[in-house]
Amino acid sequence: VSTFALATNRRWKGNDGEVKDDAQFHEVVVWGKLAEVVEQYLSKGKKVYIEGRLQNRNWEGQDGVKRNKTEIVATDLIMLDKKGDSNSDFSQASQGSKAIKKEEKEEKEELDPAIEEVNLDDIPF
Repeated sequence: VSTFALATNRRWKGNDGEVKDDAQFHEVVVWGKLAEVVEQYLSKGKKVYIEGRLQNRNWEGQDGVKRNKTEIVATDLIMLDKKGDSNSDFSQASQGSKAIKKEEKEEKEELDPAIEEVNLDDIPF
């Protein structure tokens, strides 16, 4: 088993027009062969796609206070850094995601040009 912290970053434009950043940190748990891969190839700053399930844990601390934690139990992991950015063969797994992105891009280009793109900042909720 291996656990590590994962940062997710979000950037948006506020009502005042300024760009704002927010980072959230999540604990990820990996088991078996995937844990071995994480130990060998994953390091701080690497971009990674993780798929899994959420798991809540509850316990009582030594001070008697009840605590809880939500973890991501990973079932799939894809390195997203470019092949040249990493010295590992594991980064080749990201080639599949690049092909999907290319297909999505081509699909978007085929959409009706009369359809207007929606800016998420224009949605009132």
